[in-house]
Amino acid sequence: MAANEDQEMELEALRSIYEGDLCFRELSPVSFQYRIGESGDPKAFLIEVSWPETYPQTAPVISMDAFFNNTISSAIKQSILEKLMVEVEANLGTAMTYTLFEYAKDNKEVFMENQPVNTVTSVSNRIATGTPDVPASKKKEKKEHLSKTQKRKLADKTDNKGELPRGWNWVDVIK
Repeated sequence: MAANEDQEMELEALRSIYEGDLCFRELSPVSFQYRIGESGDPKAFLIEVSWPETYPQTAPVISMDAFFNNTISSAIKQSILEKLMVEVEANLGTAMTYTLFEYAKDNKEVFMENQPVNTVTSVSNRIATGTPDVPASKKKEKKEHLSKTQKRKLADKTDNKGELPRGWNWVDVIK
């Protein structure tokens, strides 16, 4: 029963600490995710911590199998998990989820120093350079039409059929 009370207290603390933090996500009352780094950062990664029933006395389950981490090499994932497990062993018997997330945030650069940055950008550059060629040629053919201001002036003068409205040249007698 003491394990469940410790879990409830830590759950309440985590909710209050990370309230409004977009990096933190509670998957269930015993499972949490935290994104280390900005979402556009190629060296960002996601840690998932799950508590077993006897959590504070036994180690939590730490995972990096989320889809977000697909760009990270398996060797670096394993290295991060090993370093986090050392931290788990040091804090065994106490509430450590917050400690693990903060440890990962503080050591993000050390964890990801061997991660190549070019893998994601080179793939996106290939996609970006391959697609604009086809629409660009079609757009050049369409450019021969009226410009935006010419269309706007024409629309102000005519109705939807392209005809001048009735009374367009009438004079207002009252004025």
